[in-house]
Amino acid sequence: MKSQRLSSSRFRPTLSLGLFAMFLTVVWIAGGASRADVMGQAVVRGASWALLAITAVLAPRPRLGQVKPVMFFVTAAALLTALQLLPLPPSVWEAMPGRAILVEAATASGQTQPWRPWSIVPGATINALASLVIPFATLMLVSVMRKDEQDWLPAMMLVFISASMMIGLLQFSGAVLANPFINDTPGQTAGTLANRNHFALLMAIGCALAPVWAIQDEGRLQWRGPLASALVLLFLLAILGSGSRAGLGLGVAGVALGTVIIGKRLQRVMQRRSRWAFPALIALALCVIVALTIVGVSTGRSVSVGRLLATDLNQDMRSRGLPTVLAMIGNYLPFGTGFGSFDTLFRMHEPFALLKPTYFNHAHNDWLEIVLDGGVIGGLLLIVALVWWAWASARAWRSHASLPKFGSAAILLLMAASLFDYPARTPTFMMVLVLAAVWLNSGGTKGAPALPRDPLHL
Repeated sequence: MKSQRLSSSRFRPTLSLGLFAMFLTVVWIAGGASRADVMGQAVVRGASWALLAITAVLAPRPRLGQVKPVMFFVTAAALLTALQLLPLPPSVWEAMPGRAILVEAATASGQTQPWRPWSIVPGATINALASLVIPFATLMLVSVMRKDEQDWLPAMMLVFISASMMIGLLQFSGAVLANPFINDTPGQTAGTLANRNHFALLMAIGCALAPVWAIQDEGRLQWRGPLASALVLLFLLAILGSGSRAGLGLGVAGVALGTVIIGKRLQRVMQRRSRWAFPALIALALCVIVALTIVGVSTGRSVSVGRLLATDLNQDMRSRGLPTVLAMIGNYLPFGTGFGSFDTLFRMHEPFALLKPTYFNHAHNDWLEIVLDGGVIGGLLLIVALVWWAWASARAWRSHASLPKFGSAAILLLMAASLFDYPARTPTFMMVLVLAAVWLNSGGTKGAPALPRDPLHL
C-alpha cells in the first residue's frame, strides 16, 4: 500500500492526459445529440480533428496493440460507409433492390439516369462517415496515454457522468437550462443529452461504474465506498425523474452488474470486519432503493414509473412502426439503403395510419436499422462484433480484474438500450462505447513486467 501511495504521489500528467480531458469536456458540453443539423456536431467533430492533429505532432507514438480489435471495428465501419458513397453505373444501380421507384421518378421527369452511389441518400451517409471521427479520436487519445494515466480514465468518466447527472437534477428541480449545442426539450430531465432515454442509459452505466471505481483502490475504500454509494443513489434518482420507462430496467441492471463485478472483492474486504457486514450492506442498499422508489411514486415525482403505468405500449410508435421497418429491410436487402438514410426512406414507406405532426427519425431499434442501412455486410459486421464481445466477455469474467468486466457490462447495457433506441449515434456514447471496448479488451493483456520499461529517476 505504501508503494502504491508513493507511485501515485510521483504521478505527473502529460500532454496526452490533458488532451483527453479536453476531448471529454467538449463531448460533455456538445456531444449529447444525434441529429446532423445541431451545432454540437460541428463543435465535437472540429475539436476531434484539432486534437488528432495536436496528438500527431506533439504526443508520443500511439500503442495500437492494446486497441487492435476496437480499431478493426471502427475501420471496418468507416470502410463500409465510404464504400456506400462510390458511384455505380446506372445499370448496376437500377438492378439493386428498392431503387425501382426512383428509376420511375427519373423516367417520368424525362431525366437520364446518372451514376449514383450505393447509398440512396448520400448526404446522410457522408454525415455518418464524418461522425466516425469521434470513436477514432477516442482510440488515438487513449492509445498515446501512459498506463498510469489510463488508470485515471474510470475516475474521469465517473466525473463526466456525475456532471451530467447534476444538470439533470437541476432540470428536475424546475430549472430551465437550454443547451445551444443540442436539440434538447425545455422542461425535460435529460442532463447534457437531448434524449431522456440516453440520459437514463448514461446514469445506468454510472451505477455500474461507481462501485468498480470504489474498489479499484482498496486502501481508499473507506471514503470511496460511501461516495460511490451516494452517487449510485443519485443516479437512480435521476433515472426516476427522467421519465424514461426503459431507463428503470437499465438502472436496475446497472446496479446489479456493478454489484456482481465487485461482489467477491467487496465480500472479502467486508469479512475482515464482520461476517454480517456484507449481507447487511446489500440489504440496506436494497431497502434504500425501494424506499426512494415508493416515495417518488407516492409524491408524483417519479416520472419514469408514472409513464410506465400510464402509457399504452400498443400505441407506442416504436411498436407501431416495427412492421414497416421489417418490410423495408426485406425490400432493400442484400445491399441496404445506406447509413443515415432511415428518416428519408421511412417517409417513402410510412403508411397513412402512422402519419403524425412529428417525424420518426430512427427505427428505435439500432440492430434493425444497421441491417436496413448496411444490408448483409452491415449485418455480418454486427454479428462479428457481437461474437467478439461474447468471447472477450467470457475471458474478462474469468479474470480477477474489475475494469474488463465493467467494459463488458457497459457494452451489454448499450446493446440492450439499442433494442429500443439509438444511443450509439450520439458522440457521447460513441466515446463511451470505445472506452468500454478498450477496457474489455484489456482483460486479455498479459501482466506487466516487474521492472518498468521507461527509465525512472531515483
